[in-house]
Amino acid sequence: MAIPEVAERLKRPLADIERWESGDAAPTYAQLEKLAYGIYKRPLAVFFLPEPPRELQPKWEFRTLPEADLDTLSRDTHLQIRRAHAHQLALGELFEGGNPAPRRIWQILSLSRTRSIARQADEVRDALGIDMESQAGWSSDERALKAWRKAIEDAGVFVFKNAFKQKDISGFCLTDAEFPLIYLNNSTTKTRQTFSLLHELAHLLLDVRGIGKLDPSYVDRMRGKAQAIERFCNAVAAAVLIPEDDFRRQMARLPPHPEDITEEHFAQLACRYGVSRETTLRILVDQGRFPRKLYEEKAKTWAAQQKDGDGGNWFASQNAYLSQRFAQAVVQQHYRQRLTVEQASDLLGIKPKNFAGIEQRILQGSGA
Repeated sequence: MAIPEVAERLKRPLADIERWESGDAAPTYAQLEKLAYGIYKRPLAVFFLPEPPRELQPKWEFRTLPEADLDTLSRDTHLQIRRAHAHQLALGELFEGGNPAPRRIWQILSLSRTRSIARQADEVRDALGIDMESQAGWSSDERALKAWRKAIEDAGVFVFKNAFKQKDISGFCLTDAEFPLIYLNNSTTKTRQTFSLLHELAHLLLDVRGIGKLDPSYVDRMRGKAQAIERFCNAVAAAVLIPEDDFRRQMARLPPHPEDITEEHFAQLACRYGVSRETTLRILVDQGRFPRKLYEEKAKTWAAQQKDGDGGNWFASQNAYLSQRFAQAVVQQHYRQRLTVEQASDLLGIKPKNFAGIEQRILQGSGA
């Protein structure tokens, strides 16, 4: 963050900030608190260390993303990644170093870019316990996202969400032997979150960390193995969400000519699988059944039709951001008097005064 920006946000003269940074003067304790919590988003204790702590940088962690994209990650995205690491550390403490899931999907299943994508997608669905009959009965994008998220959490992967300020980031994942983690951008549509969830799961099952972006053209800027991995993860996510055999049966019911396939046809397919219309259309393009130029026109139109949510209930939103298994463990540890209200609130990312308003939602497992 540039010094002039810090001065503006702190409402202090530029010279004050320069003297603090050079060591010729020091902020008051109140000013330091505002710097730490309000501007730099760091623990106050960090400023009393003899030197800055060494931290993992996105350039070291997410080697699959093109260098130009890594260079444009916003401060908020860096903050989301730091939060994810903090969650992993907290998980280790809450569960005493061992994942509580009885079956951990990354231990019973791994993906390979040399094997059939359709077959591996079926293996992922089997490991998650998702069948086509259940999926077709979810009836809404929100229910589909909840169901996939719960299945993945039951398989040992912790899923968090947050409203990213960098709108073109769809999510990312962090590998770990005990506590692999997926972070989703809650600012995107429910169908996009569902696709990102499965895309990041594919990354975890390849044991490769990744950051996903909304604009699919970023894959074209990649080279070699990194590009192959992203295309593979996209293909696996699509195949898990839309099983090949079932999709083939649904295609047999569509008109044979692309110009006769209507908006209603795409809407029905999207509803059946709990995905976006664009995802179903992309598969038709990949199969050579739909012109790419027409696909690009429709995808652009549909993207313009998407609207942001109205924000909804604050407590419901905060609960939806949290991994349910993580949040329930925090509340239970508080009830066992192992965590104070302040400590529990800090782990949940809320103020202590809001703890009572969210704990019941957490215990009821009502995340979105």
